[in-house]
Amino acid sequence: MTDGEKNRGTRCGTVSIIGMPNVGKSTLLNKIVGEKVTIVSRIPQTTRHQVRGIYNDDRGQIIFIDTPGLHLGRDKLDKLMHQSASGTVADVDCVIYLVDTSREVKEAEENIARAFKDVKVPIILGLNKVDLRKRNVAGYIALWEKVKGKPIHEIKDLTLVSLSGQKGTNIGALIDVLFEHMPEGPALYPADIISDMPQRLAVADIIREKLFNILKQEVPHALGVVIEDMRRVRKKTMNVKALIFVERDTQKQIVIGKNGAVLKEAGTLARKELEDLLGMKVFLECYVKTKKRWRDDLSLLQEFGYDN
Repeated sequence: MTDGEKNRGTRCGTVSIIGMPNVGKSTLLNKIVGEKVTIVSRIPQTTRHQVRGIYNDDRGQIIFIDTPGLHLGRDKLDKLMHQSASGTVADVDCVIYLVDTSREVKEAEENIARAFKDVKVPIILGLNKVDLRKRNVAGYIALWEKVKGKPIHEIKDLTLVSLSGQKGTNIGALIDVLFEHMPEGPALYPADIISDMPQRLAVADIIREKLFNILKQEVPHALGVVIEDMRRVRKKTMNVKALIFVERDTQKQIVIGKNGAVLKEAGTLARKELEDLLGMKVFLECYVKTKKRWRDDLSLLQEFGYDN
């Protein structure tokens, strides 16, 4: 049997998940893949990188790209995040445009819909959080009818799927629709791989997530984490040194906490998850450094893993 015959009927393609900040993109991706591959927090814009999650079943493979929330920011970090999110659309086979139906449709949502209304790939309008009492499904349907200038059933290559990423509602139906749009071809990743996110970025994101969840809104997007050193010291032991950036000394004090309580709690929570991720004992050292306007420092952003 030739490789072509072996792969006949098998599908493999890429899907970009886009949408406003905090509409549930990361939660949806984690639910689809079945494991945590990306940071989840109630704080908007916690996803700062393109994170690939990989789904496999008998039909083939779908490679999902969870992008930063679409927004218009002022600093270089915001601009790089926006470029990262919008730049994936041209290179994928399908787009999931995710909206939070518990929110009312605002002007920013309309601006994004207009920006993506002419993309050349199929769009799935993911009507997320339909499990919540307050739903504005009709408003989002009306929005797309407005930007497309025709009734929803006449819009080509637009499919509506009601979802709850939190509860897993209609995930199977979403996967069925996606496979209809995937081209035939062999899998690009081994079946046991669920993400291709670089290990250091994954480690930094875990630490950042723990700090976000502890601090809530106290030090929102002024906080960044870079892994300075990560090395195996014994067969089953890893030393990790993380540098946490903030923009002001007052923020540094908050991140450290009274008698180091906040940093200690975040380090303990992160270490437990890192040991599961790495499959070995982890010694984690975290330091906090004040660097004004670090989000406008391009060389530092590249060190964090952002492309120019």
